[in-house]
Amino acid sequence: AAGASAVVIFNQGNIPTREGLIVGSLGFATVGIPVVGASFADGAALAQPGSVARVRVQNVTVTSWNVVAESRGGASGRVVILGGHLDSVVDGPGIQDNGSGSAALLETAVMMRKVEPTNRVRFAWWGAEELGLIGSTAYVGALSPAELDAVAVYLNFDMIGSPNYVRFVYDGDGSDSGNPGPAGSDAIEAFFGGFYTARGLPSEPTPFNGRSDYAPFASAGVPVGGLFTGAEGIKTAGEAAVYGGTAGAPYDPCYHQACDTYANVSAGVLDLNADALAASALHFGMAADLPSVARRPAALSSREAHDHVAIAE
Repeated sequence: AAGASAVVIFNQGNIPTREGLIVGSLGFATVGIPVVGASFADGAALAQPGSVARVRVQNVTVTSWNVVAESRGGASGRVVILGGHLDSVVDGPGIQDNGSGSAALLETAVMMRKVEPTNRVRFAWWGAEELGLIGSTAYVGALSPAELDAVAVYLNFDMIGSPNYVRFVYDGDGSDSGNPGPAGSDAIEAFFGGFYTARGLPSEPTPFNGRSDYAPFASAGVPVGGLFTGAEGIKTAGEAAVYGGTAGAPYDPCYHQACDTYANVSAGVLDLNADALAASALHFGMAADLPSVARRPAALSSREAHDHVAIAE
């Protein structure tokens, strides 16, 4: 609208991990002009008076996929979804981000074949998360009102084996961040906090910042929560005193980098969090008192209304 013929978005450059080439996404937006990414240095050079840039882009259509599997049994109107993204950034193999969450989900799904859950349990491995939560956003957007209303909780597992970890649990009740999740998210936070407490282990609340696949579910009113062990954030001295590791260093020193290999994972915290993930699948898969969900339009058939009340109860 301002007359630009192209846009260059460059990295922010405030810390070393924010200086390289940024490969981002416009999500689902269509702007009609080329938009490209640049490193902090290139962007700063282009921002100087008199600089000239010639932008040429080639459009390529690529298909990405979500992988979804669910239990054969369990109430179809009471769905528990556990998810994590399957893709990595272009610059790295993504073994911690998010091979850690994807692998723990897969192992739990395999083990859940031995279980007959009371509620329907659905596992999801999201595509194109690193390009702007595209896979999970498309999935939620494609659900019918009835299908969305059946989703009782969404549990997210994105980066659960950081080498310089803190045991973070999403702040469902907003008591620490002032930004609670949708109603019912507090029950998810309480479960994971209780899992650690029962083992004599501390944990910390972490805010919902919209940077992972819980975001489209939260926007739709679904109770959300999950685990996280830290990304490019810096570990404090207080956190190091509680959890060990290195104060003043990133939780994940190889976040979005080529060094995000098997060597970039804490096997200990991954093993613990895989247990927590599996425990949550069993807990919510068997729970009779799932967080209530009330998102359907007012115009319901009598049968739908009856089913809806039963779900909420």
